[in-house]
Amino acid sequence: MNSNQKISFLFYPNKQRMKENLAPIYVRIYIDGIRAEFASNHAVPLNVWDSKNCKVKNTYKSAMIINSFLDKTKSDLQHLFVIETTKNGMISSKDLRDLYLNKPPKESTPQHKTILQAFDYHNLKMAETVKVGKIVPKTLTRYHITRNKVANFIKLHFKATDKPLPEMRLSFVTEFEHYLLTVEKIQSNTAHKYIKNLKKIMNMAVGLDWIPSNPFTQFKCSYTSPDREILNQDELNLIMNKKMHTVRLEEVRDVFIFCCYTGFAYADVYQFENDAVMKGLDGNLWLSTNRQKTGTKESVPLLPIPLEILSKYQDHEYCKKYNKLLPVNSNQRYNSYLKEIADMCGIKKKLTSHIARHTFATTVTLANGVPIETVSSMLGHSNIRTTQIYAKVVEQKVSDDMEILRNKLYKDFKSQKLKF
Repeated sequence: MNSNQKISFLFYPNKQRMKENLAPIYVRIYIDGIRAEFASNHAVPLNVWDSKNCKVKNTYKSAMIINSFLDKTKSDLQHLFVIETTKNGMISSKDLRDLYLNKPPKESTPQHKTILQAFDYHNLKMAETVKVGKIVPKTLTRYHITRNKVANFIKLHFKATDKPLPEMRLSFVTEFEHYLLTVEKIQSNTAHKYIKNLKKIMNMAVGLDWIPSNPFTQFKCSYTSPDREILNQDELNLIMNKKMHTVRLEEVRDVFIFCCYTGFAYADVYQFENDAVMKGLDGNLWLSTNRQKTGTKESVPLLPIPLEILSKYQDHEYCKKYNKLLPVNSNQRYNSYLKEIADMCGIKKKLTSHIARHTFATTVTLANGVPIETVSSMLGHSNIRTTQIYAKVVEQKVSDDMEILRNKLYKDFKSQKLKF
């Protein structure tokens, strides 16, 4: 039996079909929220129907016969449901109804799974994986968003509510890309993330023998590395040493600097409790967490600056009351206050909660000679290519490395004066 499919029933008197003050009792079947219904051979006055228990009141003369019929109908439908899902993996509410009523299947048009049904099947499976902690909820959310965008595209482009999987062609995904870029005005990198999700759904459909091959395989998703904003050391020092005129701005500034010197994202720092700091095998203090975004492990040894910030707020009223490591505001207020701090410091760059993570990867670590493999580990990246996107080596680091090479190879070489 396919445990992902959920079935439920509803019995009710259909007021719209009343004849001679008798309403026919309808049987409604729900499978995964999609319904189908049919009329039974029984009808009752509306005043003898028990809506709460979905049965006829015992005071009615035919109550025993009708209620027995309803119980048997439910039992027979459940039995058929178990048989069909065991045999075929899944069944629709309409097909179950027709099977129960002994309606012959339509031979003219074979039933094919659709792209949205494939999404629903995948998302149900993933939801169960989220429940056992194997996948973070945000991953599932991205697939729900992708499904909705595919549904909107089908409605706009094909004037339909869904598309059978065998009708999928390479043109579908190329038109979907165009829709994301022009109608939804999504950036190319984000659009291709949605298309990657769509291709994964199609690969799943191939694996389940719903289609023989994936027509989207030839579509290649690309990624353009964006120019990520970072702070240089002078700007970091300026923010750290700036006298804040309110307590709220001072707290936000300290949390921001803490993120700049640890690399933790806002969502992770927000979750840290008072006892999050632990002593590592090296005898130094470390901070570890499973990232909210990906669920991967992120461990960072604490430098003197973040340790000083933690010490400052050890007895803070908010931290004590809510058992928090730092007094972190809501994300909206936090970014709003960062803008105010940037204005005070005369920094033209847009300060956000995530610029601190980029700054840690570049200015604090790579620019000071920390190997990219170490940075990747501290950031909780499963692939070093992700770190290369986050952490471009700044010009100063390139200059310093080349100076070392110059001194090593050409220490006796006298530079010539060149005219440009």
